Amino acid sequence: MAADLYADYVIVGAGSAGCVLAARLTESGEHKVVLLEAGGDDRPLKEPSQIWSNLMIHTPIGFGKTLNDPKVNWLYETEVDAGTGNRAHKWPKGKVLGGSSSINGLLYVRGQSADYDNWAQMGARGWSWDEVLPYFKKAQNQERGPIDTHGVGGPLNVCDFPEKHLVSAALIEACQEAGIPYREDLNNGDQEGCTWFQMTAKNGKRHSAAVAYLHPAMNRPNLQVELRAMTTKILFEGKKAVGIEFMQNGEKRKVMVAREVILAAGSVESPKLLEISGIGQGALLQELGVPVIHESKMVGENMQDHVMIGCQARLKEDWHSINHRATGLNLIKEIAKYGISKTGILSMAVAHGCAFVKSRKELEHPDVQIHMMAASMDLQVLATTQALQLEKEPGLASNPCQLRPESRGSIHARSPDGMVAPKIVPNYLSDPIDQEMAVTQLKIIRNIWQQPALEPYMAAKGDPFGDNDQQMFEYAKIASGTVYHPVGTVAMGDERYPVTPDLKVRGVEGLRVIDASVFPKITSGNTNAPTIMIAEKGAEMVLAEAKEAVAV
Repeated sequence: MAADLYADYVIVGAGSAGCVLAARLTESGEHKVVLLEAGGDDRPLKEPSQIWSNLMIHTPIGFGKTLNDPKVNWLYETEVDAGTGNRAHKWPKGKVLGGSSSINGLLYVRGQSADYDNWAQMGARGWSWDEVLPYFKKAQNQERGPIDTHGVGGPLNVCDFPEKHLVSAALIEACQEAGIPYREDLNNGDQEGCTWFQMTAKNGKRHSAAVAYLHPAMNRPNLQVELRAMTTKILFEGKKAVGIEFMQNGEKRKVMVAREVILAAGSVESPKLLEISGIGQGALLQELGVPVIHESKMVGENMQDHVMIGCQARLKEDWHSINHRATGLNLIKEIAKYGISKTGILSMAVAHGCAFVKSRKELEHPDVQIHMMAASMDLQVLATTQALQLEKEPGLASNPCQLRPESRGSIHARSPDGMVAPKIVPNYLSDPIDQEMAVTQLKIIRNIWQQPALEPYMAAKGDPFGDNDQQMFEYAKIASGTVYHPVGTVAMGDERYPVTPDLKVRGVEGLRVIDASVFPKITSGNTNAPTIMIAEKGAEMVLAEAKEAVAV
């Protein structure tokens, strides 16, 4: 089969990282880039068959619909997980331009400076906080203005939360009464405290990686975007990656490259693609019937994710919660409000306030994150369909997650067929430390809920967590779920890991991985901003090497 596409670079996946890479690698006009996306266009008028889905993408509150929409979402399902009550978990991942940045909760969180310093200590030289901060700033247009740790003029717009709801403010006040200090900025490297989230939004609309980076670049003659193009194999000549095989409209096609193949398919698909192409654990590849090009024992291993515990409480009055604003006449009013001013509940992210807390005073850095909002979800609907459906009765939520879990899962190919989804084994709460931390988190929430600031609003004292540690752990098991942050499955670092610090796949040539799968260890908070940072730094590495090659 002859190749029908040629480029300097092919990028697999137009998610958060892929959009950044496509924009940056084509900026100069010197390099021809083909970008392969298995999903469709995110722009409503470009995709009439999914116009409603795409409208939901660009309306911030629409994430509640996109999380279970197969038109824009892969809707992966994990294996049954013993640590969380023998449940299989649904994993939403974006299947559209922008990837998960088009369907996520819009929260902008970088993590702690110590996260990146730890990466460097694990062998990812060049990825310390001081070394990655310039790329966070380069990516950013911080509406608050420039300071030492924040930039303006970058593609990705970051804004303050549009509405400071009374009960969300009370939750933040209750955190302070519980001894958690207030801080204005949670993204300067030091997180400890409580505050309002910032969002990746602009003028009341989602500002995904597609909107920020890719849309402005799509008219460039040196960028070719192929939609509904499902990558099925990396093509090699010996140990050099030379192209990609993909399926599009039922037809098998090839794109060949002069310089590099770049995987930006994410933590689920990137390890699978490596394995079905011959890079991974020898025994697994043999079982799949795939010839081994390079044995790499950690491909698909080291999977880490944030596990959130659902903690909700009933409020006294309808107006105490935004739940009542999402039904009937109130919803019509909110739609009109959003249409006129791009404000109201349709402009909101998945959570309003947040707290980063130390589970023990002697810790140097916070190890718990709490997502807080003056809203509550139907947890049964969430557990069964992944849809975020507000309850009819008024409620609030204070959902904690352990920032740096010890439990490790895996993601591996279950078939040599690239069209088949991989096997996801989450292993949530499998480590005893994480089990203890689950109970500790519930005690933190209990303490916050008992503070005076919430007394005017809470319908009843007490909580459903249990009377002792064992009961609390049993509650945590059945109330836990993913925060949609899987990382680490093709980690970068020293010789133990599949990827070098310059994001090259060890043992082969012409192949890089640039996405959330390269995290050596999960960052302390939501993972979209760090993924975009990795792509900014990775793009610079790719371009620098191309420039050196020309000079030689």
